[in-house]
Amino acid sequence: MVVDDHPMWREAVSRDLTDAGFAVVATAGDGAEAVRRARACLPQVIVLDLNLPALPGVEVCRQVVAHDPAVRVLVLSASGEQADVLEAVKSGATGYLVKSAGREELLAAVRRTAAGDPVFTPGLAGLVLGEFRRLAGRPAAPPSAGQPAVPQLTARETEVLRMVAKGLSYRQIADRLVLSHRTVQNHVQNTLGKLQLHNRVELVRYAIETGLDTPEPRA
Repeated sequence: MVVDDHPMWREAVSRDLTDAGFAVVATAGDGAEAVRRARACLPQVIVLDLNLPALPGVEVCRQVVAHDPAVRVLVLSASGEQADVLEAVKSGATGYLVKSAGREELLAAVRRTAAGDPVFTPGLAGLVLGEFRRLAGRPAAPPSAGQPAVPQLTARETEVLRMVAKGLSYRQIADRLVLSHRTVQNHVQNTLGKLQLHNRVELVRYAIETGLDTPEPRA
């Protein structure tokens, strides 16, 4: 699904995606329309502009992810400002690309987003990870009485999670661990289910908060 308030841009992106073999199930020109159509057609990936009439893009993202946690949102925005990037990620976006990106870069980003990889314009990934680390440095709230224990991850799931936290793609993880791309995806999905998280962005935040993004101590 493609959401942008500029008809020519919206049509151009939709055409490029269709020509590349994607099924564009819906388009929308404002935020309220985007939420309605996303709930009706349940797209796998939403290519979303942030500057929308009726409802801001971050609120669109927040609402559609709350309704369908499986949806993946790739923000395609003219802004590369830190505040906009972080707000988009906090609202549930799994990737962020600026509109200066070329056609092939956009198509590759949509493919990776559909596969579950977080995708960011070069330079923005470090910004997001840095913010997560800053947030993780805040004192954690004490566990409430009766709060269930964190599910136990297997050694392999922990190993994969550690690499996810470092920003590696599924393909890079598969190459390093000599596993298939599908096996890595399965480990990530199992981990998401155990931790009751929705996407890789939340998984990265969890890994950083628990210290899994730091190197393992040597024996």
